[in-house]
Amino acid sequence: MAKLTVEVVTGERIVFTDDEVDMVIAPGASGTLGILPNHAPLITTLAGGELRVKKSGQEYAMVVFGGFMEVTPDKVIILADAAERVEEIDASRAEDARKRAEDEISKRGATEDLAAAQASLRRANIRLRTAERRRSGRRSELPGT
Repeated sequence: MAKLTVEVVTGERIVFTDDEVDMVIAPGASGTLGILPNHAPLITTLAGGELRVKKSGQEYAMVVFGGFMEVTPDKVIILADAAERVEEIDASRAEDARKRAEDEISKRGATEDLAAAQASLRRANIRLRTAERRRSGRRSELPGT
């Protein structure tokens, strides 16, 4: 059966790489994308969200924040602005960031500050949702490096 090679990279590091993946579910800018082996080639932008990798009956998760995804029939390359493996998410730190962002939003500061606070709130909420799914047992830690 055909498999995908998947690489998730940021400007700082290789977050994940594996050459035996069955499916990738990514947060595209226009909606969620499901990528299987032999998918038609495409390049798309990514939104912030949960990236899921299915391999050998297991589903693994990480978070990505923006970037691009290139798909060929046998490979998915994700060049993310930022990405974290689910086991790297510090839920208490994300909760603190969420509270700070909510405080900034409630103060209704300058437009630039408001937009930055809203972006911080979105990132914190994505991290918290993904971490909660991991705690509830619906996702496993990623294999590979």
